[in-house]
Amino acid sequence: MNSTFTLTTRGSLLRLTLLTFFSLFLFHGCKKDDMPRVKPLDLKLIADGFTSPIGVVAFPDHSKRLAVIDQVGKIFIIGENGKLPTPFMDVVSKMVTLNQFDERGLIGLAFHPRYKDNGRFFIYYTLPRREGGPQEGVLWNNLSRISEYRVSSDPNQADMGSEKVILEWDDPQGNHNGGTLAFGPDGYLYIAIGDGGSANDVAPGHVEDWYAANAGGNGQDVEANLFGSILRIDVNRGEPYAIPHDNPFVNKTGRDEIYAYGFRNPFRISFDMKGSRQLFAGDAGQVLYEEVSIVKKGGNYGWNVKEGTHCFNAASNKETFASCPDVDNFGNRLIDPVIELNNWQNPMGGKATTVIGGNVYRGNDIPGLNGKYIFGTFSQSPTTPDGELFVAEPRHGPGLWSYAEIELKSSPDDVGYFLKGFGQDNEGEIYLTVSEVGGPQGTTGKVMKLVKASSKN
Repeated sequence: MNSTFTLTTRGSLLRLTLLTFFSLFLFHGCKKDDMPRVKPLDLKLIADGFTSPIGVVAFPDHSKRLAVIDQVGKIFIIGENGKLPTPFMDVVSKMVTLNQFDERGLIGLAFHPRYKDNGRFFIYYTLPRREGGPQEGVLWNNLSRISEYRVSSDPNQADMGSEKVILEWDDPQGNHNGGTLAFGPDGYLYIAIGDGGSANDVAPGHVEDWYAANAGGNGQDVEANLFGSILRIDVNRGEPYAIPHDNPFVNKTGRDEIYAYGFRNPFRISFDMKGSRQLFAGDAGQVLYEEVSIVKKGGNYGWNVKEGTHCFNAASNKETFASCPDVDNFGNRLIDPVIELNNWQNPMGGKATTVIGGNVYRGNDIPGLNGKYIFGTFSQSPTTPDGELFVAEPRHGPGLWSYAEIELKSSPDDVGYFLKGFGQDNEGEIYLTVSEVGGPQGTTGKVMKLVKASSKN
């Protein structure tokens, strides 16, 4: 996100260009007659009364329950009879005090794959800062923590006394925290972390890197800290965790926990639950481009050498360099995204404050979406509740994917809210978390399900 805003701002979430939409939704670059026919879609209200819901995670059991991450520090359960009034867990008293616009808070949740048997789950949240700072005269902003908890004897209540701290780090700024926790098909826990905050990857706490043209560079550094990376750790071994033996920097220069790097603010990441099981990361850009990437082990995704597919200029971030390196100091290729969107501040035009990474649809209710990637934007300006929903057509080989806007029957111009996150149930259906308010305040937050539009509407 941007240093000025939170989930409600342009900087930290993601951005996108609006492409031409025909009658239902079509893929940019294809002729209308070549488009797959998909029945009109809509959103169905599942639960409301949240403050700032930023994601939905399915309990990996047979209960059909959904857990809703509310940024203010609570996790709620949606059961077969709707939202339960008492939170599954509440860490509000432990957290840093949130501002009107904030990217901190409770921002990640992942259930252990064997949760039904062991009751283990993991959260990512931010606490008040510790003593010291990233440099003399500058204080840390907050403390980020990954913790393990266990469910209590009541399946709808966490054991709040079971906290086991897995990993902590001091954040120099309050934005660009990343946030998603997700277990991969390999059984390891993946953790998305932003570049430390501020803007351009240059500020106290942002170290010098190998690329002299742009000062600073947590995204390109893999030795000094964990910022700007997606981590992969083994929470089934070690104390408090072990390093998978095939992580890319094991026995090499670089932090062993790092799986991939070169990210600005990978706020929402997800694994395709079927098919190739690829890892998708929506990465918020600076002021020109938003991006979605497919993440590979050891991959360098370019920030802050590049913003999207373009050469980034940290000294003048609304301009680009004519050229930049295509490999890093280790000889690793800088990997371009598969989806690129124009930010609302892009002089060439754009309608996205920030991109919100979503999920590959694997449900049964909307067959025309099977295997396609659903994602969106937070809003079209920092103060307007008008996020947009998109569908991308995967392609093999290099180059950007085609994508187009999904027109919702009840709200054809946009989602009608700030779009803050996505989720997926165990059947592969997709959910959106939205709010009328950009920041963590009020009670206008809702969970909506993507459905076929009713002919009665």
